[in-house]
Amino acid sequence: MKAALLRRLWQLIPLLIGISIISFFIMHLAPGDPTSLFTDPSVKPAELARIRANWGLDQPLPVQYFYWVRNAVCGNFGNDLLTGRPVTEEILEKLPATLLLMGSATLLIFLIAIPLGVVSAVRKNSWLDQLITIITFIGMATPAFWLGLMLMLLFSVQLGWLPSVGMRSFAGGGNWFQQLGDLLRHLVLPVLTMALVGLAGLTRYQRSSMLDVLKEDYVRTARAKGLSERVVIFNHALRNALIPIITIFGLSLPDLFGGAFIIETIFAWPGMGRFGVQAVFQRNYPVLMAMVVLSAVLIVLGNLLADLLYRWADPRQRTER
Repeated sequence: MKAALLRRLWQLIPLLIGISIISFFIMHLAPGDPTSLFTDPSVKPAELARIRANWGLDQPLPVQYFYWVRNAVCGNFGNDLLTGRPVTEEILEKLPATLLLMGSATLLIFLIAIPLGVVSAVRKNSWLDQLITIITFIGMATPAFWLGLMLMLLFSVQLGWLPSVGMRSFAGGGNWFQQLGDLLRHLVLPVLTMALVGLAGLTRYQRSSMLDVLKEDYVRTARAKGLSERVVIFNHALRNALIPIITIFGLSLPDLFGGAFIIETIFAWPGMGRFGVQAVFQRNYPVLMAMVVLSAVLIVLGNLLADLLYRWADPRQRTER
């Protein structure tokens, strides 16, 4: 287990280097640079040239990348070109909001998708299985941005039950219980949007895994011994059917993190996703590079966690080769 962990962490280094190189040069292939956002005609070309020199944009791309890597290794991702603040500080301020959104959506997805998948497999070809299948396919085909806007229109605009944007009310104040309730009310719509879109695929995976397990010999043996169907399903079949879902957990993190960019923008959620979208339109290179690297680290670590949990859950995977 330790050797596998060290090997995976060692493989993380060239992966991050490759991601940073590709992202850096693709980013600079786009026409223009941050100085092109200065549309004021009173700004003279000499001033723009001085600004580009201060930002290091007058250097060749390999030189710019070398300086960026040298600073990034020390934990310095540069300063925001617009605010002048260190990018690391800004990301650390917005990271908890994104983790809260992603964590809540992931938890809700698993709490709903696993029971639905089990019921769909146990009641195979029944009307309930067909209904769950239709709902999941609709969920897989529904764009997240459209669903978010529809939920906002229904629950915020029409019914007025939930706030539509932000993480907290503008009024603020109140005790900690009131602040927690306000946060949860703002969390409902973005989490519900991510969950409704994300649980469709996981439900199908759980159904397929459960159907495969129900065909195994040890399940038939358990039934032949006279055990109740409930014991067979939950004590024998479900525990083994959950092992492949651990792998899906790691693979779903990239989708959740990518979806956070869309959802946070729609609901004005003050997290990394919205911050990254704003940086794209502003051509804020230091912020974009930091976002790419941090996103890659979170995704790779999520997959590493899934791999370790898979080895822990399935003793057959612990043998080193």
